[in-house]
Amino acid sequence: MTRRNTWAILGMAAMLSLPLAACKDTKTLEENEQLKAKVAELQKENGQVGNDLETMTAARDALAKENEKLKAELKAKKHPAKKTARKKHRQS
Repeated sequence: MTRRNTWAILGMAAMLSLPLAACKDTKTLEENEQLKAKVAELQKENGQVGNDLETMTAARDALAKENEKLKAELKAKKHPAKKTARKKHRQS
């Protein structure tokens, strides 16, 4: 008789665990879908950040070239060509 009770208890435990396993699978699937959506969103943001980085790098390079050009112009203005020495006329 104890064997019947053991088998009955095992059968009942198996039957009760099936709905719990199904519920857990459903919850896991929902979490999985949410994570997939989040990954897709992050990939989109990553692409946008990459585009922004390329734009900013190009702008930085252009500004660096302009800065060098302006520095060269400023240097040329600071050191003008030497003036020829003028002779002073003495009044007698």
